[in-house]
Amino acid sequence: MEGSVRKKGNKWYYSFEVGKENGKRKKIERAGGSTKKEALESLRKAIIEFENAGSYIDESNISVSDYFDYWFKEYVLLNCKPNTQKGYKRLINNHIKPQIGIYQLKKITPAKLQELINLKYRNGFSKNYLSNLYGVLSGAFKSAVYPYQLIKENPMLFVKTPKYNKLNNKQDDLKIITLEQFNTILKRFPYGNNMHIPLQIGFHTGMRVGEVMSLTWDCIDLEAKTIKVEKVLYLNEFNKWVFGTPKTYSSYRTIKIGDTLTSLLKRFHIDQKTNRLRYGEYYTKHDYDFVCLKENGDLLTTNSIKYLSRVVNYELNIQFKFHSLRHTHATMLLEAGANIKDIQERLGHSTSSITMDVYSHVTNKMSNNSVNIFENIISMQLPTN
Repeated sequence: MEGSVRKKGNKWYYSFEVGKENGKRKKIERAGGSTKKEALESLRKAIIEFENAGSYIDESNISVSDYFDYWFKEYVLLNCKPNTQKGYKRLINNHIKPQIGIYQLKKITPAKLQELINLKYRNGFSKNYLSNLYGVLSGAFKSAVYPYQLIKENPMLFVKTPKYNKLNNKQDDLKIITLEQFNTILKRFPYGNNMHIPLQIGFHTGMRVGEVMSLTWDCIDLEAKTIKVEKVLYLNEFNKWVFGTPKTYSSYRTIKIGDTLTSLLKRFHIDQKTNRLRYGEYYTKHDYDFVCLKENGDLLTTNSIKYLSRVVNYELNIQFKFHSLRHTHATMLLEAGANIKDIQERLGHSTSSITMDVYSHVTNKMSNNSVNIFENIISMQLPTN
């Protein structure tokens, strides 16, 4: 495709013909700069952009830092959930830009990327954190190859994550608490404390913290004894708590609950209504009928749980994060011989293999039970010596 440039007044303009519209040829003409050279360069860029259906980016020397800004805007913001966006942003700003941001995208090498991964490994970052960093790098550089066509090959294809073992990965061990520890926590946060109900829901259902703190009373059927997971609160760009969708499609689920939690929620629902009347105009009003509220109606959020974790870890000396309740719930069910498919659905995992991958190694009890079952079978049928 060819074009031309011409001077009009004090500016140079470029133009080129595009496809026909209504049977007539259409020409594009735009200002290209103050000089003929600038106009010719603008013409070259415009033709390339047109021929690539608008996908061309004039960044032959784009830096890694600028590219990740572009990738975040054009991919992450459009395709990822708000919490994922925040996580990616932290990884980009805290790890990727400081280490490799100044380099040209087209000159970044697998060796330089491997150095970045190895550095974070040596600095003690967890296996999960390093996997997230690796995923962001891989996804971004893959997009740089296609559809953006800024580089010819994805350098992350040749980068490996270091192996973790029990010695250097203790922090990755699942934090599972005992019933005794849970009772200790409940004594510190008894009924009437803001944290009591979230703790009980997490322990009895295995729900994620975001799911628990997003519950509204219309999601709980106290007669059918079920809790429906269908929305999650998150903090938007205007610093307001709004509803979003659950983590994955399989996270949409209905969880059956027992008499213990049902009775507790019935009592709490009545007390919450009483508090609303008692506080009157001073009771905080919301657009939704939230379950996890303070006595005066103030909203409890995932940020509120940070206080809970600090107290349990540093005051009670119990290794704990809210996700521990999820791990504990699943482990107790596995140890008791519950159906793996039922556990998968309670947790909102997409497949039972994910459930087994996460939890099958946390207890020796399952292995021992299998051996004992087999021994009991053969002992009844094989002759004794």
